[in-house]
Amino acid sequence: MSTLRFKALETLPFKDFRRDNSVEIPGKLSDLFCQNVFSEDTMREYLTKEAFTSIMDAIKKGSKIQRLIADQVAVAMKDWAMSKGVTHYTHWFQPLTGSTAEKHDSFFTPIEAGRGIERFSGGMLIQQEPDASSFPNGGIRNTFEARGYTAWDPTSPAFIMGTTLCIPSIFISYTGETLDYKAPLLRALHAVDEAATDVMQYFDKNVTKVTPTLGWEQEYFLVDSALYQSRPDLVLTGKTLLGHSPAKGQQLDDHYFGSIPTRVMNFMKELEVECMKLGIPVTTRHNEVAPNQFELAPMFEEVNVAVDHNSLLMDVMARTAHRHHFHILFHEKPFAGVNGSGKHNNWSLATDTGENLLSPGKNPKKNLQFLTFFVNTIKAVHEYADLLRASIASASNDHRLGANEAPPAIISVFIGSQLFRVLEELEKVTEGKLSPDEKTDLKLNVVGKIPEILLDNTDRNRTSPFAFTGNKFEIRAVGSSANCAESMTVMNTIAAKQLIDFKNEVDALINKGLKKDEAIFNVLREYIKQCKNIMFEGDGYSDDWALEAEKRGLNNWKTTPEALKQEMNQKFLDLYEEMGIFTHREVEARNEIKLEKYSTVIDIEARVLSDIARNHIIPSALKYQNRLIENVKGLKEIFGAEEFQTLAKEQMSLITHISTNVSAMKLGVEDLMIAREDAKAVTESQHQAEDYCLKVKPLFDVIREASDNLEMMVDDELWPMTKYREMLFTR
Repeated sequence: MSTLRFKALETLPFKDFRRDNSVEIPGKLSDLFCQNVFSEDTMREYLTKEAFTSIMDAIKKGSKIQRLIADQVAVAMKDWAMSKGVTHYTHWFQPLTGSTAEKHDSFFTPIEAGRGIERFSGGMLIQQEPDASSFPNGGIRNTFEARGYTAWDPTSPAFIMGTTLCIPSIFISYTGETLDYKAPLLRALHAVDEAATDVMQYFDKNVTKVTPTLGWEQEYFLVDSALYQSRPDLVLTGKTLLGHSPAKGQQLDDHYFGSIPTRVMNFMKELEVECMKLGIPVTTRHNEVAPNQFELAPMFEEVNVAVDHNSLLMDVMARTAHRHHFHILFHEKPFAGVNGSGKHNNWSLATDTGENLLSPGKNPKKNLQFLTFFVNTIKAVHEYADLLRASIASASNDHRLGANEAPPAIISVFIGSQLFRVLEELEKVTEGKLSPDEKTDLKLNVVGKIPEILLDNTDRNRTSPFAFTGNKFEIRAVGSSANCAESMTVMNTIAAKQLIDFKNEVDALINKGLKKDEAIFNVLREYIKQCKNIMFEGDGYSDDWALEAEKRGLNNWKTTPEALKQEMNQKFLDLYEEMGIFTHREVEARNEIKLEKYSTVIDIEARVLSDIARNHIIPSALKYQNRLIENVKGLKEIFGAEEFQTLAKEQMSLITHISTNVSAMKLGVEDLMIAREDAKAVTESQHQAEDYCLKVKPLFDVIREASDNLEMMVDDELWPMTKYREMLFTR
């Protein structure tokens, strides 16, 4: 066994395997919930009535918090945090790196006579000034222009991590442009709240607020820490660039929903305890399809809080996994040939009267309300499918889309065949006013069929990127490493725009003399006709669907550069500006950041792959080949030239195959380095990303094929890389 692999296996925590490192849960999980969160109950305890009311108004109504109130909140937060052993605070934010960021400051402040006190004011709570020069900005800021600001988001509760009080915040440049995921998301949530609330006045004038909700499902892989460290590609890129598929992978479907291994269960138990303390309402855990792949999911929450919780969770998962001698992989496709990982975003709309607007009702009025939001959502996706596709685009997600149970890059909507037939019936209703018979038919359709279909019998389509699953839409194409805010900003923006357009069309018909319900049905009927091409109930993996989608006029942007190019469509630039989400400059900057990240990721992978090929694979293959050559020489000496031809036939063939693959790998590396340098020299971001995609990335397959061939020839003792069969089946 190679030195690298032996050292890795040597450091496995075998003692840990022999004992149960189970986590003791003190009492019920519910007793731990929000223990380390400045929650509503905690605020009631620590804040004055005036301060508490002001905070709740800010959360529910978007009211501004006065400076005097901010001072009171800051003191209360400090007192609460210090009672739990906290010494520092930080504005916790989500820059465009894809990770969270924090700069810790101490409560400690020196005062006269060599003394010190703990101090935290409203000014410190409301705003901080981290260095903004080294965060991605897409050209908005120069490196020497370092100033940026973080500003407290009171709608997401502060929490404690270790000895630090973390304050969820937005991040903006000195000149006011957004540099994070949270600020545009908050704008989109405000837009859809206003638009949906206006539409709800047709149905229930008691509704004064509509809140988008999100329930994400986080998939991930666990790899033993020692084995992870033995794979340079995993350490440096988050995925395996080489590796022959094991004889047994996921073919038997025996891992999916199977018994959770003890060591993994111990990790999950501790993770759930930490999540409960931080107010993350995780409820579901199970084995996923691929070996060593798992899933965790929470209850639905308001979108902004849910996004914060998912970003926080990924950090907590990594820390917890480390304590259990695991490394967690969020890459969408860390292993070839097995299921990739996604982060399904389940989206819906809830009112302040307790209704889910994507759930059916029990009478015609409620079902008309349901149909309004249901059909408008489909129409929004139909109109802005390319923007939604761009929101889930990344180098890592390109590996996953369309492969091993992930949805394809073609954006389509699955609603279930029965519900599809209901919409077809509604489409046939005649123009203008409804006759008594038509109203009766609609009543039977809406009240009689829809509740049964939606609540109990709606099927699920794993190949659909946007599926209706009973009382919510599931965006299945989001990648496991992504920040949920990206797709949620787009989803809520396009939903808001569509609802505004819908209300304008309905009001215009009402002004022409149609009754409200008839006007609503007329507009919805037209939407159903317009959107039929995006509704698809079949197998999204099939070649037939790709051809059919093309006939329907649906785009199939298979790669990130193709998808990101659509973001700069004038239609989308105008949409963002009209809805107050981004300026044109901000969209351009973010597009630049994503293109640059794509190129950088491929560039890093190219360099890592080349280094592994030249420094690990080729030398090991040649070493084994030399052994074979010595063996052949020995056979010739012992048996003579005539008998040697028969006896050494297989060895000679193996030597030839090794030489062929070593040569292919060497030439592949040389071609890759030339293509990489050429792509790197391209200055325009879109063209550079396209070159990395079309000219650099395809050469990965050439090198990998040769390496994977060699893996099956070279003596296991000499092979330098930990193999799939070792990484995917650790317990």
